[in-house]
Amino acid sequence: MPVRAPFLRTALLAAVLLTACGTTPEPDAAAPPAAGTSAAPSATPSPEAAVSVGGPGTACALPVSLSLAKGWEPETIERPADPDFAALVEQGPATIVCEAKSEGTPHIGFLRVWTAPKGPARAALKAFVEDDKSKELVLTDVKAGAVPAVEARYSVYSALEEEWREGRSFAVQTGKGTVVIVELGGLDAEEDAVVAAYELARSTLKPT
Repeated sequence: MPVRAPFLRTALLAAVLLTACGTTPEPDAAAPPAAGTSAAPSATPSPEAAVSVGGPGTACALPVSLSLAKGWEPETIERPADPDFAALVEQGPATIVCEAKSEGTPHIGFLRVWTAPKGPARAALKAFVEDDKSKELVLTDVKAGAVPAVEARYSVYSALEEEWREGRSFAVQTGKGTVVIVELGGLDAEEDAVVAAYELARSTLKPT
């Protein structure tokens, strides 16, 4: 029976999916601005939508469609035949079905799309985040395109870098009740350009 420790699952999942994670840790992320001060506005322009994923004829068949920024390459994730590895594509109630990697950009990031059984999006997202090594979870009602959604902001432990990093994901409930979770990750997940790609995916989401 495979070990289910969250940090081990994350490391092995990266290997199974051949995610380009690199091996050199980045410097510690800059500390957030002190209370009462404002962070400098980002100079990163909104990314241009280069490809749509989720609809008919796209790289991943999903209950929703969304746009990816230029340089992000999607691929369908097949469930491994080996039961020992099959468990590694699951987190909480969700199973990963698609991954887009920032291979055509200077950054190392990924957007992973997970699906969970019929149920409330908030409950599925909470269980998804809490099944990883995370803390300080905050859930907020937002919009994904025109669809009601829930976004999670939290700290997640990176076994690769041996530090806590900012994490974010959002979830929507589809017309058939299935929950779709989109997770942002990667060594550069806190970079403005990578966050902008995540925001593009969220703002362009549509039911299929």
